[in-house]
Amino acid sequence: MNSIARLTLLSLVVGLSACTVHQPSEPTAPPIETLPPGPSTKPAPKPGAVPSKPAVTPVPKPVQRTSPSFAPPPGGASHWDPRLGVYVLDGKPNTFYRQRTYYRWNNGWSWSTNLNGPWQETDSSGVPGGLGRAFAQ
Repeated sequence: MNSIARLTLLSLVVGLSACTVHQPSEPTAPPIETLPPGPSTKPAPKPGAVPSKPAVTPVPKPVQRTSPSFAPPPGGASHWDPRLGVYVLDGKPNTFYRQRTYYRWNNGWSWSTNLNGPWQETDSSGVPGGLGRAFAQ
């Protein structure tokens, strides 16, 4: 038993030592050549001339899909509107969601715990503040 363990250990050591002295077979890539600094291709600015500012095109702000504080509505496509403080349901005009409650504006406010109703009428004090301000009469 002892000789088998020694033979196994010796085979392992010899096998691993071959890896440490083996040179890589692929040649290494040559170093990247750098060009010496040369003359500039830009024309020299005229004395007393004010440099022009580069044109900057505004980048459209991406739509915030979720809120850091509130979970999105179950099963419906929506996006978070930080100005209103609610999720806006895509494809459902004037329908919003926050904290397990749906809100709907149809010449007055109503709310429901289910998107399909039943809807109960309320006033602006029964909706999140951002909605009440946005749809103030």
